[in-house]
Amino acid sequence: MNKQILSNKRGIIFGALDEHSIAWQVALACHHAGAKFVLTNAPVALRMGQINVLAEQCSSKVIAADATNTEDLKNLINSSVKYLDGKIDFLLHSVGMSPNVRKKKAYTDLNYNFLQKTMDISALSFHKVLQTAWKEDALNDWASVIGLTYIAAQRTFPGYGDMAEAKATLESIARSFGYHYGIHKKVRINTISQSPTKTTAGSGVSGFDQFFDYADQLSPLGNASAKDCANFCVMLFSDYTKMVTMQNLFHDGGFSSMGMSDAIINLIDKK
Repeated sequence: MNKQILSNKRGIIFGALDEHSIAWQVALACHHAGAKFVLTNAPVALRMGQINVLAEQCSSKVIAADATNTEDLKNLINSSVKYLDGKIDFLLHSVGMSPNVRKKKAYTDLNYNFLQKTMDISALSFHKVLQTAWKEDALNDWASVIGLTYIAAQRTFPGYGDMAEAKATLESIARSFGYHYGIHKKVRINTISQSPTKTTAGSGVSGFDQFFDYADQLSPLGNASAKDCANFCVMLFSDYTKMVTMQNLFHDGGFSSMGMSDAIINLIDKK
């Protein structure tokens, strides 16, 4: 397989914060695969993170944008097309935040204003990105769009809180917009349900370290790393997967198919 499988492809990558971010690793992998792209994050995140270091490593450009603000997105998309000298071939949505989770609000005691922010940032922003790209006619035919999600959209993980609703909505948007964009321009839209990953956002979930170890013990292949997820994204951005769309793809070492493992049984027996 040609390792430069994204040669001559142009993209936008949302959500790189620091080297622990999945989006950061995706950017590095896309760069090594020959792609040219724009990096973006919210202005406050740009001040907190190290994205300019990444941009230098990838010969990329940083354009600030609040993914919940359609005017910001319009500027981002049009500026990216101008900078990249052509329409977009791939797009990564790695955007998520819950004020309820950050403030350790119990699921049975949610602040509903916080819930609305969770949904807007973590799910509706995906629709806003796609709708803005649609209206600006910014995606090439056969472009590939990925949203990062988590299995809490299908199963209950108490510490994940209202992010579960957000991820379920995100996956639904991928299917719904996947139909419309597929008919319109053969654009494919998928979500990747990644293993628990030690990112800045993931580590903020209550009980994350214990669950990370549990998932690693349950999964036959162990937890998938951020770098492995990045390689998977590169494949989905490439022409090798041009007929894959509207799918929620589990990239979790087999966790999503497991009920119990010998390793977990042995841990229970020791108690």
